[in-house]
Amino acid sequence: MRPLDPLASIKLKLGAVIVAAVIVTIVVVSVGVGAGLPLWACGLAAGALALAMIQFLARGMTSPLREMVAAAQAMARGDYERSVTATSRDEVGELARAFNRMAAELAEVERMRRDLIANVSHELRTPISAVQAVLENIEDGVVRPEPESIRAMLRQVERLGGLVSQLLDLSKLESGAVPLQQSAIRLNQLMNQVVDDVRLRTEQPGAKSVLFTVRMEPQDLVVRGDAERLHQVLVNLVDNAVRHSPPGGTVTLTGHRNEGRVAVEVLDEGPGIPEEEAARVFDRFYRLDHARTHSDGGSGLGLSIARWIVDLHGGDIRAEPRRPHGCRMVVELPNPDPAPLL
Repeated sequence: MRPLDPLASIKLKLGAVIVAAVIVTIVVVSVGVGAGLPLWACGLAAGALALAMIQFLARGMTSPLREMVAAAQAMARGDYERSVTATSRDEVGELARAFNRMAAELAEVERMRRDLIANVSHELRTPISAVQAVLENIEDGVVRPEPESIRAMLRQVERLGGLVSQLLDLSKLESGAVPLQQSAIRLNQLMNQVVDDVRLRTEQPGAKSVLFTVRMEPQDLVVRGDAERLHQVLVNLVDNAVRHSPPGGTVTLTGHRNEGRVAVEVLDEGPGIPEEEAARVFDRFYRLDHARTHSDGGSGLGLSIARWIVDLHGGDIRAEPRRPHGCRMVVELPNPDPAPLL
């Protein structure tokens, strides 16, 4: 029971405790003297009752602090599920609510840490197991070191290297250790460079064949940002579009102004993303289609990294449906003031 919880200040509570103690003392002394009791006995009784009243009221004031001490000790042991009662309206109540928010955030961070370890372990185990199996077969003489076997191992090693690079990128971005080298960039030139880079991979033997289209309106659109990082964002989006497009499909890149910003869109002809999943695709290691992503070598980190980079540029990235089918990935960046171009 906390009778002083409605009071909005610790000062008011302390004043209420003092006033209550004084009133109890006066009442007890007056009643005792009126009943003919010795004054010293009345004083002792009044003091005892006043102390009991103070103890009762003060316990309710300090109980959130005791709960916070117990919860902090539990957190030190790794238990982040503890919370404290936060019914008071004073400063202690505000502290208790802040403590509960902190505990919830720490619990979420711990959950993300465990998920990250589990996902990274899974991602590393898959290519390592594949390479190990091929090498063991070659060592045992079951298969000969044919060019196709070497290429399979090379693809798995490249996948490992890509995953490690993405993890390092994500770590740097989250820690703020990636300063942006900003300058004015010709968007048309950037998009064509991205298409050329991705097209080289699609022309490799066994790769999926797709067509690329670049549309720009107007042709002299300019964005301000880190050219290398924005190139990384667009390459990731185009790679995803190629991965989910059918053979012979078309991946389209467009650029245009949109309400004072520059919008870049990457459109594919794949199955698209359900509306309820559109926001989650930017979570680390999230996969819309687990089987397809694993077989195609995706790590589930690319879109998370892309979102970090776009956020650092003060922009926005989102996934939208494309009619009649497909996905539209939209990146909106601030429209820069005129500046020298690269």
